[in-house]
Amino acid sequence: MRLISIDVLKEGMVLARTIWNEAGHPLLKKDVVINERIIQRLQQLNMHYLYIDDKISKGIEVQETVPTVIRNKAISTIKDSFQSIDGLNPVNASYVLDQQSKAIVSIVDELLLAVRSNDEILTILTDAYLFDEYLYQHSFQVTLYSIAIAKELGYSAEDLRLIAIGALLHDIGKLMVPKEILTKPDRLSCEEFETMKQHTRYGFDLLRNLHSISLIVAHCAFQHHERIDGSGYPRGLVDFEIHPFAKIIGVADVFDAVTTSRVYREKMLPSQGLAILEAGAGTIYDARIVNALKRSVVHYPKGVILKLSDGRRGIVSRQNTLNAAFPWIRIFEEQNQILTATYEINLVDNPNITIESIEVDYVVPSKIE
Repeated sequence: MRLISIDVLKEGMVLARTIWNEAGHPLLKKDVVINERIIQRLQQLNMHYLYIDDKISKGIEVQETVPTVIRNKAISTIKDSFQSIDGLNPVNASYVLDQQSKAIVSIVDELLLAVRSNDEILTILTDAYLFDEYLYQHSFQVTLYSIAIAKELGYSAEDLRLIAIGALLHDIGKLMVPKEILTKPDRLSCEEFETMKQHTRYGFDLLRNLHSISLIVAHCAFQHHERIDGSGYPRGLVDFEIHPFAKIIGVADVFDAVTTSRVYREKMLPSQGLAILEAGAGTIYDARIVNALKRSVVHYPKGVILKLSDGRRGIVSRQNTLNAAFPWIRIFEEQNQILTATYEINLVDNPNITIESIEVDYVVPSKIE
């Protein structure tokens, strides 16, 4: 399977992965043949990338770290828990959320098991899912990234659970932000952004009154937008003042935000999102956490075409657990000539070769489609 931009999707291509809606139902099933109506529908749904099957990518399969059934269960649990307190005053909301805590901890334990028992680099296929409510999907994905970071940093099982719960609930204060701001399809004005920033305090006030969940979780909600140079909010805390768990969730939050499609902004690919974080490592974000994320997640998704510094083109065929930034590449083009037989190289073994560009809009010559 090959990851492509919807801009080069055309009739006759074959969908390689089922696309799911937020309810966990298939919107478009694997193996469907693309037609113009489907292309128009996917454009309306704000999709930017998707997987297709073709000759050049034959045999390349992509598996998400967390199985679809667990993902759907997790998002359903998040949605039920969040909706159960939507519109309630803080006191009542805390009481109701306390009743939901058993289900929250249970799904966190399932996610921990899925990530901890998998030695592969974390893969989250955001493009295989469409959702109406960004908040639920985002909370799920930030939880997975936070678990992966904390696992890489060697946190204990008890701390991993707390970090995962803090990540799952880090944005719960957004339920108290006016709906017209929360769901605005365009960028927020300065005044609206100031209102949105209050979600950290709302979340803290809600979570600190829970009897069934540690107070640390409340601080994760309060501090996940703080930055080590003091440029964050709501209190402008600096490095040593920010709880370590909140630092982890803050990095995971940014990474998911920039690598997820929004109406007003096209998503970045993982390597691009990591570059944003790396640029701020040591100044805005804790460098240890950024580096742990880099070691834990896919940089270049399997099935994406890369152009190399020596002019060759290839498709990512395998991830490299020794260094996520240097995958295995199936070379199919040399000196602008399509090869009659492909071969693989491991970029770890080729330190003089760098990745020049990611080519999701590459048009494969018709003779090898």
